[in-house]
Amino acid sequence: MKTLFILSLFSLLGTCATEKYSIKIKNLQNSITLVDSMKVIKYANTITSKELKTHLYTFASNKFEGREVGTKGQKLAARFLKDYYINKGIPAPFGNNNYYQSIPGSYFLKEGINASENVLAYIEGNEKPSEQIIISAHLDHLGVDERGNINYGADDDGSGTVAIMEIADAFLKAKQEGNGPKRSILFLHLTAEEIGKQGSEYYTSNPVFPLENAIANLNIDMIGRVDDLHKDNSNYIYLIGADRLSKELHYTSEKVNDAYFNINLDYRYNSEKDRNNYYTRSDHYNFAKHGVPVIFYFNGEHDDYHKHTDTPDKIDYNLLKKRAQLIFATAWQLANQPHRLTTDEKHELLK
Repeated sequence: MKTLFILSLFSLLGTCATEKYSIKIKNLQNSITLVDSMKVIKYANTITSKELKTHLYTFASNKFEGREVGTKGQKLAARFLKDYYINKGIPAPFGNNNYYQSIPGSYFLKEGINASENVLAYIEGNEKPSEQIIISAHLDHLGVDERGNINYGADDDGSGTVAIMEIADAFLKAKQEGNGPKRSILFLHLTAEEIGKQGSEYYTSNPVFPLENAIANLNIDMIGRVDDLHKDNSNYIYLIGADRLSKELHYTSEKVNDAYFNINLDYRYNSEKDRNNYYTRSDHYNFAKHGVPVIFYFNGEHDDYHKHTDTPDKIDYNLLKKRAQLIFATAWQLANQPHRLTTDEKHELLK
Protein backbone atom coordinates (compact mmCIF):
# COMPACT_ATOMS: atom_id res chain seq x y z
CA MET A 1 0.00 0.00 0.00
CA LYS A 2 2.84 2.40 0.93
CA THR A 3 4.67 1.64 -2.34
CA LEU A 4 1.51 2.28 -4.32
CA PHE A 5 1.02 5.61 -2.53
CA ILE A 6 4.59 6.73 -3.34
CA LEU A 7 4.21 5.78 -7.01
CA SER A 8 0.93 7.68 -7.17
CA LEU A 9 2.59 10.72 -5.62
CA PHE A 10 5.42 10.67 -8.18
CA SER A 11 2.86 10.34 -10.95
CA LEU A 12 0.94 13.32 -9.62
CA LEU A 13 4.10 15.43 -9.33
CA GLY A 14 5.07 14.48 -12.89
CA THR A 15 1.65 15.47 -14.19
CA CYS A 16 1.84 18.81 -12.38
CA ALA A 17 5.30 19.49 -13.79
CA THR A 18 4.09 18.69 -17.31
CA GLU A 19 1.06 20.95 -16.88
CA LYS A 20 3.23 23.80 -15.58
CA TYR A 21 5.60 23.46 -18.53
CA SER A 22 2.67 23.41 -20.95
CA ILE A 23 1.42 26.64 -19.43
CA LYS A 24 4.86 28.21 -19.83
CA ILE A 25 4.95 27.22 -23.49
CA LYS A 26 1.45 28.60 -24.04
CA ASN A 27 2.44 31.88 -22.39
CA LEU A 28 5.52 32.01 -24.61
CA GLN A 29 3.44 31.47 -27.75
CA ASN A 30 0.94 34.14 -26.68
CA SER A 31 3.74 36.63 -26.01
CA ILE A 32 4.84 36.68 -29.66
CA THR A 33 3.16 39.52 -31.52
CA LEU A 34 3.84 40.07 -35.20
CA VAL A 35 4.95 43.52 -36.27
CA ASP A 36 4.56 45.59 -39.45
CA SER A 37 2.28 43.17 -41.31
CA MET A 38 1.61 45.47 -44.26
CA LYS A 39 5.30 46.31 -44.65
CA VAL A 40 6.28 42.65 -44.46
CA ILE A 41 3.92 41.79 -47.32
CA LYS A 42 5.00 44.82 -49.35
CA TYR A 43 8.72 44.13 -49.21
CA ALA A 44 8.45 40.34 -49.36
CA ASN A 45 6.68 40.81 -52.69
CA THR A 46 9.76 42.55 -54.10
CA ILE A 47 11.43 39.11 -54.06
CA THR A 48 10.49 37.71 -57.46
CA SER A 49 10.98 34.43 -59.24
CA LYS A 50 12.22 36.32 -62.32
CA GLU A 51 15.10 37.98 -60.47
CA LEU A 52 15.99 34.78 -58.62
CA LYS A 53 16.15 32.96 -61.95
CA THR A 54 18.31 35.65 -63.54
CA HIS A 55 20.79 35.55 -60.67
CA LEU A 56 20.94 31.77 -60.56
CA TYR A 57 21.49 31.25 -64.28
CA THR A 58 24.63 33.35 -63.84
CA PHE A 59 25.76 31.96 -60.50
CA ALA A 60 25.34 28.32 -61.60
CA SER A 61 26.85 28.81 -65.06
CA ASN A 62 29.99 27.57 -66.81
CA LYS A 63 31.70 30.85 -65.97
CA PHE A 64 32.20 29.89 -62.31
CA GLU A 65 33.40 26.36 -63.03
CA GLY A 66 31.61 24.74 -60.10
CA ARG A 67 32.91 27.23 -57.49
CA GLU A 68 35.40 24.86 -55.84
CA VAL A 69 37.08 26.46 -52.81
CA GLY A 70 40.14 28.54 -53.66
CA THR A 71 39.83 28.15 -57.44
CA LYS A 72 39.39 30.81 -60.10
CA GLY A 73 35.72 29.89 -60.43
CA GLN A 74 35.02 30.35 -56.72
CA LYS A 75 36.80 33.70 -56.74
CA LEU A 76 34.80 34.82 -59.75
CA ALA A 77 31.63 33.85 -57.85
CA ALA A 78 32.79 35.88 -54.85
CA ARG A 79 33.46 38.83 -57.15
CA PHE A 80 29.98 38.44 -58.64
CA LEU A 81 28.46 38.79 -55.18
CA LYS A 82 30.69 41.73 -54.28
CA ASP A 83 29.75 43.56 -57.48
CA TYR A 84 26.07 42.91 -56.81
CA TYR A 85 26.24 44.57 -53.39
CA ILE A 86 28.32 47.48 -54.71
CA ASN A 87 25.87 48.10 -57.55
CA LYS A 88 22.90 47.92 -55.20
CA GLY A 89 24.55 50.24 -52.69
CA ILE A 90 24.43 47.71 -49.86
CA PRO A 91 27.56 48.41 -47.80
CA ALA A 92 30.25 46.09 -46.47
CA PRO A 93 30.66 45.75 -42.70
CA PHE A 94 34.37 46.50 -43.06
CA GLY A 95 33.77 49.85 -44.74
CA ASN A 96 34.72 51.11 -48.21
CA ASN A 97 34.37 48.31 -50.77
CA ASN A 98 35.94 45.58 -48.67
CA TYR A 99 33.34 42.82 -48.76
CA TYR A 100 35.78 39.95 -48.21
CA GLN A 101 36.81 38.14 -45.06
CA SER A 102 39.99 36.51 -46.30
CA ILE A 103 40.88 33.00 -45.18
CA PRO A 104 44.48 31.82 -45.74
CA GLY A 105 45.06 28.51 -47.46
CA SER A 106 46.96 27.30 -44.39
CA TYR A 107 43.70 27.39 -42.43
CA PHE A 108 42.06 24.63 -44.41
CA LEU A 109 42.38 21.05 -43.19
CA LYS A 110 42.65 19.68 -46.72
CA GLU A 111 46.04 20.13 -48.33
CA GLY A 112 46.37 22.02 -51.59
CA ILE A 113 43.48 24.43 -50.99
CA ASN A 114 44.28 28.01 -51.93
CA ALA A 115 43.23 31.04 -49.92
CA SER A 116 39.54 31.82 -50.09
CA GLU A 117 37.06 34.35 -48.78
CA ASN A 118 33.68 34.78 -47.17
CA VAL A 119 31.63 37.60 -48.70
CA LEU A 120 29.79 39.91 -46.30
CA ALA A 121 27.26 42.69 -46.79
CA TYR A 122 25.52 44.66 -44.08
CA ILE A 123 22.49 46.82 -43.39
CA GLU A 124 22.82 48.65 -40.10
CA GLY A 125 19.88 48.80 -37.74
CA ASN A 126 18.23 52.13 -36.96
CA GLU A 127 17.59 51.62 -33.25
CA LYS A 128 19.64 48.66 -32.01
CA PRO A 129 22.54 48.44 -34.46
CA SER A 130 24.74 46.36 -32.16
CA GLU A 131 22.30 43.43 -32.38
CA GLN A 132 22.45 41.40 -35.61
CA ILE A 133 20.47 38.79 -37.46
CA ILE A 134 22.86 36.73 -39.61
CA ILE A 135 21.45 35.30 -42.84
CA SER A 136 23.87 32.81 -44.36
CA ALA A 137 24.39 30.45 -47.29
CA HIS A 138 27.51 28.89 -48.76
CA LEU A 139 28.82 30.12 -52.10
CA ASP A 140 31.20 27.23 -52.85
CA HIS A 141 30.48 23.89 -54.53
CA LEU A 142 32.38 20.88 -55.90
CA GLY A 143 34.14 22.28 -58.95
CA VAL A 144 34.89 20.10 -61.98
CA ASP A 145 34.91 16.29 -61.73
CA GLU A 146 37.51 13.91 -63.13
CA ARG A 147 35.54 13.60 -66.39
CA GLY A 148 35.49 17.35 -66.93
CA ASN A 149 31.85 17.80 -65.85
CA ILE A 150 31.09 21.07 -64.11
CA ASN A 151 29.22 20.61 -60.83
CA TYR A 152 26.90 23.58 -61.21
CA GLY A 153 25.39 23.45 -57.72
CA ALA A 154 22.23 25.27 -58.73
CA ASP A 155 20.34 24.01 -55.70
CA ASP A 156 23.45 23.36 -53.57
CA ASP A 157 23.77 26.17 -52.75
CA GLY A 158 23.06 28.49 -55.60
CA SER A 159 19.46 28.59 -54.42
CA GLY A 160 20.46 29.84 -50.98
CA THR A 161 22.92 32.33 -52.43
CA VAL A 162 20.43 34.03 -54.73
CA ALA A 163 17.79 33.97 -51.99
CA ILE A 164 20.11 36.06 -49.81
CA MET A 165 20.74 38.46 -52.68
CA GLU A 166 17.01 39.07 -53.07
CA ILE A 167 16.40 39.23 -49.31
CA ALA A 168 19.15 41.85 -48.99
CA ASP A 169 17.59 43.87 -51.80
CA ALA A 170 14.19 43.73 -50.07
CA PHE A 171 15.69 45.10 -46.84
CA LEU A 172 17.50 47.78 -48.84
CA LYS A 173 14.26 48.91 -50.49
CA ALA A 174 12.67 49.15 -47.04
CA LYS A 175 15.57 51.21 -45.71
CA GLN A 176 15.50 53.54 -48.72
CA GLU A 177 11.84 54.24 -48.01
CA GLY A 178 12.46 55.01 -44.34
CA ASN A 179 11.51 51.55 -43.08
CA GLY A 180 14.94 50.14 -42.33
CA PRO A 181 15.31 47.39 -39.71
CA LYS A 182 15.69 48.27 -36.05
CA ARG A 183 18.41 45.66 -35.67
CA SER A 184 21.25 45.09 -38.11
CA ILE A 185 21.26 42.40 -40.80
CA LEU A 186 24.47 40.65 -41.84
CA PHE A 187 24.30 38.87 -45.20
CA LEU A 188 26.97 36.19 -45.00
CA HIS A 189 28.07 34.18 -48.04
CA LEU A 190 30.34 31.44 -46.74
CA THR A 191 33.11 29.59 -48.49
CA ALA A 192 34.41 26.07 -47.81
CA GLU A 193 31.17 24.49 -46.64
CA GLU A 194 31.71 21.56 -48.96
CA ILE A 195 35.04 20.70 -47.31
CA GLY A 196 33.71 20.68 -43.76
CA LYS A 197 31.95 23.98 -42.95
CA GLN A 198 35.32 25.69 -42.65
CA GLY A 199 34.19 29.10 -43.86
CA SER A 200 31.62 29.36 -41.07
CA GLU A 201 34.10 27.91 -38.61
CA TYR A 202 36.53 30.66 -39.56
CA TYR A 203 33.85 33.33 -39.21
CA THR A 204 32.70 32.16 -35.78
CA SER A 205 36.33 32.05 -34.63
CA ASN A 206 36.99 35.50 -36.10
CA PRO A 207 33.62 37.24 -36.06
CA VAL A 208 33.28 40.72 -37.51
CA PHE A 209 30.85 41.50 -34.70
CA PRO A 210 30.85 39.80 -31.27
CA LEU A 211 28.86 36.57 -31.44
CA GLU A 212 27.00 37.51 -28.27
CA ASN A 213 25.40 40.26 -30.36
CA ALA A 214 24.08 37.75 -32.91
CA ILE A 215 20.49 37.06 -31.94
CA ALA A 216 19.91 34.38 -34.59
CA ASN A 217 21.41 32.70 -37.65
CA LEU A 218 19.03 31.86 -40.50
CA ASN A 219 21.02 29.48 -42.70
CA ILE A 220 19.86 28.55 -46.20
CA ASP A 221 21.26 25.44 -47.88
CA MET A 222 19.20 24.05 -50.79
CA ILE A 223 15.72 25.57 -51.11
CA GLY A 224 15.02 25.36 -54.85
CA ARG A 225 13.89 21.78 -55.39
CA VAL A 226 11.41 19.14 -54.21
CA ASP A 227 12.46 15.80 -52.72
CA ASP A 228 10.77 12.45 -53.31
CA LEU A 229 8.79 12.65 -50.06
CA HIS A 230 6.92 15.75 -51.27
CA LYS A 231 6.35 15.10 -54.97
CA ASP A 232 2.59 15.21 -54.41
CA ASN A 233 2.70 18.45 -52.40
CA SER A 234 5.64 20.74 -53.03
CA ASN A 235 4.46 23.44 -50.62
CA TYR A 236 6.91 22.52 -47.85
CA ILE A 237 10.32 23.27 -46.39
CA TYR A 238 12.34 21.37 -43.80
CA LEU A 239 13.23 23.38 -40.71
CA ILE A 240 16.05 22.09 -38.55
CA GLY A 241 17.34 23.42 -35.25
CA ALA A 242 14.79 26.13 -34.52
CA ASP A 243 13.81 24.77 -31.10
CA ARG A 244 17.21 23.44 -30.04
CA LEU A 245 18.34 26.65 -28.32
CA SER A 246 15.34 28.96 -28.48
CA LYS A 247 11.72 27.87 -28.45
CA GLU A 248 10.86 31.51 -28.95
CA LEU A 249 12.60 31.34 -32.34
CA HIS A 250 10.66 28.18 -33.20
CA TYR A 251 7.27 29.67 -32.35
CA THR A 252 8.12 33.02 -33.96
CA SER A 253 8.95 31.16 -37.17
CA GLU A 254 5.67 29.29 -37.03
CA LYS A 255 3.63 32.40 -36.33
CA VAL A 256 5.22 34.24 -39.27
CA ASN A 257 4.51 31.32 -41.58
CA ASP A 258 0.92 30.92 -40.41
CA ALA A 259 0.25 34.62 -40.92
CA TYR A 260 1.70 35.06 -44.40
CA PHE A 261 2.61 31.86 -46.26
CA ASN A 262 1.05 28.65 -44.95
CA ILE A 263 3.99 26.52 -46.05
CA ASN A 264 4.15 23.03 -44.59
CA LEU A 265 7.02 23.30 -42.10
CA ASP A 266 8.39 19.76 -41.96
CA TYR A 267 10.39 18.94 -38.82
CA ARG A 268 11.18 15.27 -39.45
CA TYR A 269 14.92 15.96 -39.77
CA ASN A 270 14.97 18.07 -36.62
CA SER A 271 14.80 14.96 -34.44
CA GLU A 272 17.91 14.32 -32.39
CA LYS A 273 17.58 10.71 -33.56
CA ASP A 274 17.73 11.70 -37.24
CA ARG A 275 20.17 9.29 -38.89
CA ASN A 276 21.12 11.85 -41.53
CA ASN A 277 22.37 14.17 -38.78
CA TYR A 278 21.50 17.23 -40.87
CA TYR A 279 21.66 19.46 -37.81
CA THR A 280 25.45 19.21 -37.84
CA ARG A 281 25.98 19.21 -41.61
CA SER A 282 25.63 22.82 -42.69
CA ASP A 283 27.02 26.17 -41.61
CA HIS A 284 24.40 26.98 -38.98
CA TYR A 285 25.96 24.35 -36.71
CA ASN A 286 29.06 26.44 -36.10
CA PHE A 287 26.81 29.24 -34.83
CA ALA A 288 24.76 26.87 -32.69
CA LYS A 289 27.97 25.59 -31.07
CA HIS A 290 28.53 29.16 -29.87
CA GLY A 291 25.03 29.46 -28.42
CA VAL A 292 23.44 31.39 -31.30
CA PRO A 293 19.87 30.23 -32.04
CA VAL A 294 19.59 28.88 -35.57
CA ILE A 295 17.17 27.78 -38.25
CA PHE A 296 18.41 25.63 -41.12
CA TYR A 297 16.15 25.87 -44.21
CA PHE A 298 16.45 22.82 -46.47
CA ASN A 299 14.43 21.12 -49.23
CA GLY A 300 15.96 17.67 -48.73
CA GLU A 301 18.18 15.65 -51.03
CA HIS A 302 17.19 14.72 -54.58
CA ASP A 303 18.59 12.65 -57.45
CA ASP A 304 20.90 15.47 -58.57
CA TYR A 305 22.43 16.12 -55.14
CA HIS A 306 26.23 16.49 -55.50
CA LYS A 307 26.07 15.67 -59.20
CA HIS A 308 26.81 17.75 -62.28
CA THR A 309 23.12 17.46 -63.16
CA ASP A 310 22.18 19.95 -60.39
CA THR A 311 21.41 22.64 -62.96
CA PRO A 312 19.34 25.86 -62.87
CA ASP A 313 16.71 24.58 -65.31
CA LYS A 314 15.54 22.12 -62.61
CA ILE A 315 14.82 24.77 -60.00
CA ASP A 316 11.19 25.56 -59.11
CA TYR A 317 11.51 29.34 -59.08
CA ASN A 318 8.05 30.09 -57.71
CA LEU A 319 8.76 27.74 -54.82
CA LEU A 320 12.19 29.28 -54.31
CA LYS A 321 10.54 32.70 -54.19
CA LYS A 322 7.99 31.66 -51.58
CA ARG A 323 10.65 30.06 -49.36
CA ALA A 324 12.89 33.13 -49.66
CA GLN A 325 9.93 35.33 -48.73
CA LEU A 326 9.35 33.22 -45.61
CA ILE A 327 12.97 33.69 -44.55
CA PHE A 328 12.77 37.43 -45.25
CA ALA A 329 9.60 37.77 -43.17
CA THR A 330 11.12 35.79 -40.29
CA ALA A 331 14.22 38.01 -40.36
CA TRP A 332 11.99 41.10 -40.46
CA GLN A 333 10.15 39.98 -37.34
CA LEU A 334 13.38 39.25 -35.46
CA ALA A 335 14.88 42.57 -36.54
CA ASN A 336 11.88 44.72 -35.69
CA GLN A 337 10.07 43.21 -32.72
CA PRO A 338 10.42 45.29 -29.52
CA HIS A 339 12.38 42.73 -27.51
CA ARG A 340 15.49 40.78 -28.37
CA LEU A 341 15.02 37.09 -29.13
CA THR A 342 16.57 35.00 -26.39
CA THR A 343 17.59 31.46 -25.61
CA ASP A 344 15.50 29.17 -23.43
CA GLU A 345 17.87 29.38 -20.49
CA LYS A 346 17.52 33.18 -20.39
CA HIS A 347 13.82 33.45 -21.21
CA GLU A 348 11.76 34.77 -18.32
CA LEU A 349 8.63 32.85 -19.34
CA LEU A 350 10.47 29.53 -19.29
CA LYS A 351 12.07 29.85 -15.86
